[in-house]
Amino acid sequence: MDINSLLASGTSMGVVTPILWIAALVAILILLRTANIFRYISNSQVGIVEKMWAAKGSIKSGFIALDGEAGFEPEILRGGLHVFFPFTYRIHKSDLVTVGQGKIAYVFARDGAQLGASQVLAANDSEDKSDFQDARKFLVSGGQKGPQRKILREGTYAINTVQFAIITDERVYGHALSLQERTVLDGMRQTIADREGFAPLVLAADHDLVGIVTVHDGPSLPPGEIIAPEVGTDLHDPETFHNNFQEPEKFLKAGGFRGRQLQVLVEGTWYINRLFATVEAVAKSVIPVGNVGVVIFYTGPKTADVSGEQYRHGELVLNGSRGVWKDPLLPGKYAFNTYAGKIEIIPTVNFILKWVRGETGALRLDENLSEISLITADAFEPTLPLSVVMHIDYKKAPMIIQRFGDVKKLVEQTLDPMVSAYFKNIAQKMTLIELLQNRAAIQQDSGIEMKARFEAYSLELQEVLIGTPRASAGDQTIENILIQLRMRQVAREQVTTFQEQEKAAVQERTLNEAKATAAAQVNLTQSLIQVKVHENEGAAALARALKDAETVKVTAAAAGERSRLEGQGEADRTLAIGTANAQATKLSVDAYGGPEYRLAEQNFSRFADALTKINQPLVPQFLMSGAQGQESNNSGLIPTALLSAMFGRMMPDALDKLKEEAPRRP
Repeated sequence: MDINSLLASGTSMGVVTPILWIAALVAILILLRTANIFRYISNSQVGIVEKMWAAKGSIKSGFIALDGEAGFEPEILRGGLHVFFPFTYRIHKSDLVTVGQGKIAYVFARDGAQLGASQVLAANDSEDKSDFQDARKFLVSGGQKGPQRKILREGTYAINTVQFAIITDERVYGHALSLQERTVLDGMRQTIADREGFAPLVLAADHDLVGIVTVHDGPSLPPGEIIAPEVGTDLHDPETFHNNFQEPEKFLKAGGFRGRQLQVLVEGTWYINRLFATVEAVAKSVIPVGNVGVVIFYTGPKTADVSGEQYRHGELVLNGSRGVWKDPLLPGKYAFNTYAGKIEIIPTVNFILKWVRGETGALRLDENLSEISLITADAFEPTLPLSVVMHIDYKKAPMIIQRFGDVKKLVEQTLDPMVSAYFKNIAQKMTLIELLQNRAAIQQDSGIEMKARFEAYSLELQEVLIGTPRASAGDQTIENILIQLRMRQVAREQVTTFQEQEKAAVQERTLNEAKATAAAQVNLTQSLIQVKVHENEGAAALARALKDAETVKVTAAAAGERSRLEGQGEADRTLAIGTANAQATKLSVDAYGGPEYRLAEQNFSRFADALTKINQPLVPQFLMSGAQGQESNNSGLIPTALLSAMFGRMMPDALDKLKEEAPRRP
């Protein structure tokens, strides 16, 4: 071989060598990969180890290889680089299980002991059985397969997702699941979602709700029981206090039964496994003011009757026992289990029952009542609207419920026929007119008589209110009688009206006279004053006349004496003349009445002239007389005729007196 051949051969070997090295390196990497000697696990994942072969062969039972058999190992790998014997192990990566804030996750064990015949969920009654992050410990301690009673709260967990499938609201954490298993877990997830089980139960205080719990696991209720009794409610007993069903194992340890529970949940946040117990939120029982609640309890111990010897309509029991509770619930809000009992609301304030079709009271206890049909003694058939005001003593309310069931049955089955019969009996003894006219008396008497009847039913009657009897639709007979009664009454009222009008006319006439008298009061007063003035002037004139007559009398006496003396002196001279003069003087006096008569005649002549010159009447029509304030139609008035009579009598008397005095002159 020459030099050129050697050079060509060396060049070819230099090219092949790197290719071989690369091929060898690739082959080594492939070998290492397939041999699973080195595996890296990130910190956000776990590694699930599957042993592909082992000298002990495959596992004989179960799903997890606990004794080095071929299969899935219970232990998991955390983050980092791990070295394994080649061609022995297969590593499956799985995400860490994360349960969000305020969320709940459920655990399904794929391997473990079988569930009991009556079990629904797997027991977690020990720490080892409840440690889902250590699969070996769980299985060795007797952990059961299937859905677990314990739930996972918020946080991140490193769990072997081959042994435990974790169901959250977002996804199902599980590895190497078959299609059938995936379907089962998805169904569980949907069931939990339907029960709103991925979030804690929240009963808000402003909603006034109470939670009725139904437990789906545990022993069955004894025969005859429908509500499970309360258990594990003692806070000071940590072994059995289950804290409102949040710890299922303690609930069952305390002797809890499956089924609807007597214990209820009140306001708060409760982390309850919804596969173990479901919760129904119902409104609290509210007893308004003016009412009490009579409890009919369906569960509890059977106790003796406490109603007393006089009450023979049923039994009353102590509160908390089965039956009608002796003491009612007073007004307020109660977290009452409506499945364990029933509360009958009984009004304790006055309420009204109306026997009127289409009208009801506030409590609507009388919605089926109507007017009472009557038959009167004169064969009329009116209907009577009626209202009854009554009251129930709150201490007697349980007796009413025990005896009648509820107040509405009491009204319809007892009070309605009793009241109807009572008023039918009354109507048969009266005519229609009497029934109408005696309504007030009937109402008063019925209130007294029916009060005793109501007391026999533990009721207190307050008032009976009777309406006006009326005919049925289309019947005009009663209306015709009422029209006649109204016509009679109108006639009576007209008579009374006419009498009153007559009295008013008399009073009006008196009033008019009083008004006329008041209007003429000034003139009457002036007339009275004038009368007084004239009386005084007449008296003065009469006094002057008498004085003048006396003067004339004295003067005449003196003149006579002088004439007598002169006559005696001249008697001798002219006896005949003197006698004649004396005779002439006597005749003159007899003819004219003497000087007194003349003087009176002159005075009365002057008085008559004065009367003819005045404008006012000599005697007014009325004169004021009497004391002020006296009540009389003619009070203070003197009739004109009386004054005229008095004045007429005064004139002759004065003339007679003057005539008597005239002959006395010498």
